Amino acid sequence: MKIRPYRETDTEALALLFTRAVHGLAGRDYDERQLKAWAPQPPDLDFWGTRLTTVRTLVAEENSEPVGFISYEQNGHIDLLYASPQSARQGVASALYRETEALLLSSGIRELFTEASTVARPFFESRGFQVTEEQRVELHGITFRRFGMRKVIAGHGE
Repeated sequence: MKIRPYRETDTEALALLFTRAVHGLAGRDYDERQLKAWAPQPPDLDFWGTRLTTVRTLVAEENSEPVGFISYEQNGHIDLLYASPQSARQGVASALYRETEALLLSSGIRELFTEASTVARPFFESRGFQVTEEQRVELHGITFRRFGMRKVIAGHGE
């Protein structure tokens, strides 16, 4: 697996990967209305083109095909982290997360934060994140439950 920076030519593949991941992996935690609101089909490529250029994004690929991606901001915010259903539980998200944490730590960031779905919460907890608040958010008129989470990645003075 290779991890590389996002390229504009990745937009469609990542939008489709996101949609497949939501519909293929989140069905046990979210109902059909929520899945459709979260990941409309087909995905809006204009939305994704804008979304992916406003954050830093790393892409994991195998055989030149994207199998996962992570988007983050330089302030320590993990915005998006998705692996394709075929690559789930094969270390893709873990590798993307490790790379991002190392990059942020090397740039002086000492705390990470995210808003995790009920599906993603265990992943982040297993990496040391703690829930700071349970949130209810609305998307396209549909309410979702998610969790604000934080992790200190280095002590002060290091």
